[in-house]
This record gives sequence, structure tokens and C-alpha cells, in this order.
Amino acid sequence: MDNQSLSHTKWNCTYHIVMIPKYRRRTMYGEVRNDVRDVLKKLCEMYGVVLIDGAVCSDHVHMYVAIPPKLSVSEFMSHLKGKSALMLFDKHPEYSTKGNRHFWARGYYAETVGNVNEDTIRNYIKNQTEEDKDSKE
Repeated sequence: MDNQSLSHTKWNCTYHIVMIPKYRRRTMYGEVRNDVRDVLKKLCEMYGVVLIDGAVCSDHVHMYVAIPPKLSVSEFMSHLKGKSALMLFDKHPEYSTKGNRHFWARGYYAETVGNVNEDTIRNYIKNQTEEDKDSKE
């Protein structure tokens, strides 16, 4: 994905995120699967997050997203999981048992995605300092 920009920032912050429903229930089939997909797309748009790719499986969700640097991953996930659960319970009240309004499990998995590895960054920094020394001479 190309670099995106804010008013004074160029950025490329992409993440692979996996989240599971409470108790890893296999609940996301048919209409529920479509509703989960639609709700997650809508919420990503609301928070300015680009949903590059994703998959809703029966017991987990994979998302490949670009999150702007003004929004932390944990802040985005907190909003995403909380709001999506409420929206899903509105559409499917059968998943909300008495007093238990939890659709998603507490945690999630997040991994940065990029085309630059640690060695590339170290070499870049090393070359920059060497170029700086050469320009001073």
C-alpha cells in the first residue's frame, strides 16, 4: 500500500489483526457473518481506518488494516470491539444472554506488516550517519 498522509505526516502503518468471539464460539455463519463483515467495514470507515482485506471465519476474524498514526492500535480495537458488539446485539439479540453482553473475547492479536525488516532499517541509519560524516569533510 502506498504511503498515506495527514496534514504534516506521511505514513504507512499496516497491521494484521485477529480477534475471536467470547469462548471461541462458532457463531459467525450465514446472516451473522454478513452482519459482522458490514459492521466492521462501517466502523473502520468511521474511525478513518482503511480495511485493506479481511475474512470472517466461523470462530475468528482476520483483518488487514491501515491505522493512521494519530490513532493507537489499542484505542482502535477498544472502539471496534465495543461498538461492533453493541451493533451486533441490536441485530441479533439471541446472542445477548441475560446480563451478558459480551460478543468478543477480551484480547486480540496484532502484528505490524511492512516491507522493511530490522536489518534494512539498521543499514539505512548506518548509511545516513556515514553520509553525514562525508558531507562534513
